[in-house]
Formats: sequence, C-alpha cells, structure tokens
Amino acid sequence: MPAGVEPGHEVVLETTRLLLRPWRVVEAVVLRELWTERDPRVPPHRRIDADGHPTLADLEDSIRTDQRPSSGLLAVQRKVDRDVIGYCGLVDTGRGAEGEPELAFELLRRVWGQGYATEASLAVLDWARSSGHERLWATVWDWNIASRRVLAKVGFTETERTEVDAVHGTTLFTRRRL
Repeated sequence: MPAGVEPGHEVVLETTRLLLRPWRVVEAVVLRELWTERDPRVPPHRRIDADGHPTLADLEDSIRTDQRPSSGLLAVQRKVDRDVIGYCGLVDTGRGAEGEPELAFELLRRVWGQGYATEASLAVLDWARSSGHERLWATVWDWNIASRRVLAKVGFTETERTEVDAVHGTTLFTRRRL
C-alpha cells in the first residue's frame, strides 16, 4: 500500500483516462512483462535472473500476500481499454529523508509516449499532498531520458546527490515540494 496508508484503507485514484488501484493476482502477468522489458542496463536484481525468477507464480504470490518490497505501487489501468499498463505510486526505500516517500512508475513499452506516466504521477502527487506529505523524491538513471522528462514535467528537480555505478550508470536524485 502506498506510504502513509493505514492497513484496511484501499487507495484508488482516478484521472481522465486512468484508474490507479491495488493489484489483482490475475494481473501478475503485467508485472512479469515489465520485468522482461527492462533495459539491459538495469541492475540484475531488477531483471529476470538466469533461473527465470521472478516467475509468474512468484509474482502472483507476492500480490496475494502483499509481501512485495514495492507494495506501495498501484496498478495503472486504462479506463477505456480496461487493461493494466504498469504501476505508479509511493514507496519508502529508506534512501530519502524521514517521512519523504519516493515516487516510482514503470509502464509497458507499448504505451510509452502517450502521457500516461505523467498523468498517473500527477494523480499520485495530488494524493500525496492531500495526505499531508510536504515533499517527495524520485530516483532515475541518468540514461533514462524519458523518465527524466516525466519527472521534470511533474515538477521534480535534480539535486546534486547521485550514486555512480560504473556498470549500470549514475542514479540521479530528484525532489519536489508539494
């Protein structure tokens, strides 16, 4: 569940074209597709490993038991097509300041460039503001130009903080006051 939500309180956000809501077990196939589409520059722990993990069954289990490390990420569903196209939400990774959750999003490649990431992110920002958050942060790989553009569109600015990885690239830290 998104950072700051109490157990038993389900968050559903709505925009003109999207619903952001908790995941359903049958939608694990979308999570699996996201894992398979990731750029090869993404670190191995965020890609399918040599043994094929996480499997579809692993992802179904994680949704069923809500034991995912990213359980604050809501499914992004298109209203007209009624299909789930990715996720967006708030997570607490422990890398930011106390009480400052991280905005995170990832969408299937087939829907890139249609404004869905921006639309979903703005809905999450509105929800975060109404929930009392004063500031959010987000990380992005320096080579991920599309996600950097989305973050800029929704008002995040890059900070001087970075984490350099000689193999995978530099992680940039961004912030936004709500």
